[in-house]
Amino acid sequence: MSEEKLYVVKNDEGEFLSFSDDGDSVWNKSVGHFETDKQRAKSWAYNYGGHVVTLIEEPEKVVISDEQAEIVEKARVSDIPATYISARTDEYNGEESLLINAFVNGYIVAKEKKYNVKVPYSEDWHFQKYSPESKRGLHNNWRPFPAKDVDSNMSKELFQFTESEIEHYGLQDCEKEEVTDYEQ
Repeated sequence: MSEEKLYVVKNDEGEFLSFSDDGDSVWNKSVGHFETDKQRAKSWAYNYGGHVVTLIEEPEKVVISDEQAEIVEKARVSDIPATYISARTDEYNGEESLLINAFVNGYIVAKEKKYNVKVPYSEDWHFQKYSPESKRGLHNNWRPFPAKDVDSNMSKELFQFTESEIEHYGLQDCEKEEVTDYEQ
């Protein structure tokens, strides 16, 4: 699939060719008239002065983890960024090229999925994390405990666990429901 390119005419002063409603040509500092036909843009450049400039879309940002983002950010201050990334990644699983792409085109850090963890053999009960709101911390060794539904007075975050938290608290054998309404 070929992507359609856009062309504009730009002069040596950094101004772009535009056309007013009555067809007169105008040069201005903001981007002027776009054209998909390169030959037509060349004709405008010839007739009005200036040269043809191809506009390109911003590359799509790469989705990476927190740890990968840390590598990319440290590479930005390195004398040899590509070598820094290469030394900290595995080229065979594609991570090296992924992080080079993130370095060049930008990136978005993927948010860890969160889950509500159901209490086994119960209905409408989920595990809740300790918090000052729950008032159970010390009495429960600071571990999650069963709670019936999400109380509207309490933060829904107290019921949301990441995969690593589920493993840390030994809840991996429990049924879990992915939470989709949290901030990404």
